[in-house]
Amino acid sequence: MNKSLRIASVAASLAVLPLTGQAQTAKPPAKTRAHAKKKAAPSVETQIRQLREELQGEIDQLKSALAAKDEQISSLQVAVLSADRKASAAATHVDTVDATLQQNVVVENDLKNSVGDLQVKSVAVTASVQEVKASEKTLEKAINEPLSLHYKGITLTPGGFVAGESIWRQRAMNADIYTNFNATPYMNSGEAKTSEWVPSARATRPNILLSGKVPFGTINAFVEGDFLSAGITSNNLQTNSYTLRLRQAWAQAVVGKIKFTGGQMWTLATENRKATDNNTEQWPLVPDQNAHVGFSYLRQVGFRLQDAITPRLTLAVALEASQYQFAATNAPLNFFFGAPGALPGLESNQANLTNQVAPDIIVKAAWDPKFGHYELGGIGRFFRDRYYPNYPTNSLNAANDTRFGGGFIANARFPVAPKLDLGLHLIAGDGTGRYGASLLPDITVRPNGTLAPLRNAQGMFSLEAHPSKRLDLFAYAGTEYVQREYKVGAAGVLVGYAPPTASNAACNTEALPTAGTGYAPGVSTCTGATRALIEGSAGWVFRLYSGPAGKLQYGAAYSYLTREAWTGVGGAPKATNNMVYTSFRYYLP
Repeated sequence: MNKSLRIASVAASLAVLPLTGQAQTAKPPAKTRAHAKKKAAPSVETQIRQLREELQGEIDQLKSALAAKDEQISSLQVAVLSADRKASAAATHVDTVDATLQQNVVVENDLKNSVGDLQVKSVAVTASVQEVKASEKTLEKAINEPLSLHYKGITLTPGGFVAGESIWRQRAMNADIYTNFNATPYMNSGEAKTSEWVPSARATRPNILLSGKVPFGTINAFVEGDFLSAGITSNNLQTNSYTLRLRQAWAQAVVGKIKFTGGQMWTLATENRKATDNNTEQWPLVPDQNAHVGFSYLRQVGFRLQDAITPRLTLAVALEASQYQFAATNAPLNFFFGAPGALPGLESNQANLTNQVAPDIIVKAAWDPKFGHYELGGIGRFFRDRYYPNYPTNSLNAANDTRFGGGFIANARFPVAPKLDLGLHLIAGDGTGRYGASLLPDITVRPNGTLAPLRNAQGMFSLEAHPSKRLDLFAYAGTEYVQREYKVGAAGVLVGYAPPTASNAACNTEALPTAGTGYAPGVSTCTGATRALIEGSAGWVFRLYSGPAGKLQYGAAYSYLTREAWTGVGGAPKATNNMVYTSFRYYLP
């Protein structure tokens, strides 16, 4: 500010300088001498010059300072420009680093994804390796332990079992491990007072299943046999050379959910474990090859069509061979419905054959929910004979007469507790006795020679426990019933099945032997027409081994059998029998 004031004062002096000069020219100083004596003072010009010089010096200093400042500013501008350039380069570098970082992030993510893919692929490869190893094991097992054999376009699966078994009966029946329940002896037979123990290997049962894929589906065939038949020379004395017999032989075509089966097989009336499929029959665990009283079964030639309507519901219909089980007291001679088999026709002349008018017709619906297995069905039968009204005079007016019979089927099997199953079975109707294990009669005859179907019923209660994979426990109770049927014939004689006038008088009196051979026990006269058979059984089966080599098992059972007769002259006889079974079997895998 001092410099500014000085500059301002100099400027003022310069402004008044012309006026001062004019004043000095017009009026010279009055006191010259006085002033002369004193030292002359600097003139204004000198002052001005000094001021100018000072100002010029200050100006030069200012210029130098300004120049220095300009130089500093230039330097600063250069520095700022350089800084800007550096900042721009730095920003560019930062952008480059950011881009590089982003690329690195992308690369890192790619690497992570690649690692993840590699991990997934590693897991997949591990799974594939495990699958390959499992496939190798499966292939090795299939080679070393094949479940079936392959021949051209078919698969052959052998099966069955080898059996060593025995049965002890309190009352001898001269039977193998197949009990004819309806023949257990009354007390009029000497054999009712003697027991028997029968060892047997004749239940041994080989079979084979053949299967092949065809354009429309699958074709199957099954053949099975056992040795429960006897040739003329078969005996228990030396070689026990019993013959192989046919049990099953059927062919099958499977098209989608439809199956058609033809051949010898279990009847459709037999209870199944699943749907109505062949070879799923629910056979009792007791070793007796005639199963159990109250169980319904036949093996006969038939043709079966079944359709799985839904995964749980199956409907089936079958046409099956029809034979008659006949029994009568005081039967007339004016009828027939069959004849002994003809040897030239490859039938046994020791067996009677029915002249079938029509097949038995069986229908059944099977329901398989998650809880158990249930069946409902029916049987239709036709009974025909030829009768002679003018017998014994002549055959005029002889005619054929056909009667209809049949009944209903009901089966149920379901779990009542963990590892405990309950089964209920019932067939009842007219002329259905042949379908029971006891083969009670289907028909009888009237005095005029026409046939009369007999009312039958057969039922069975089953309880099977499976406390472990190796052990099965079982208990069964079954019964079969046939109603009496009779008519009054000539001279008031009652004709039919179990008429009240039939003689039962000697049914409890033991008869004397009839020959000196040792093989002729006595049997006194006793009609003893069966009213009902009742059997209760219990036992167990234990698997000693079950694996790739097959199955080895041992079991035992006890049965108590009762045979009750209709009342006749002399009362109603009753027969009982205690039976003990053992069974040792090896099953093919």
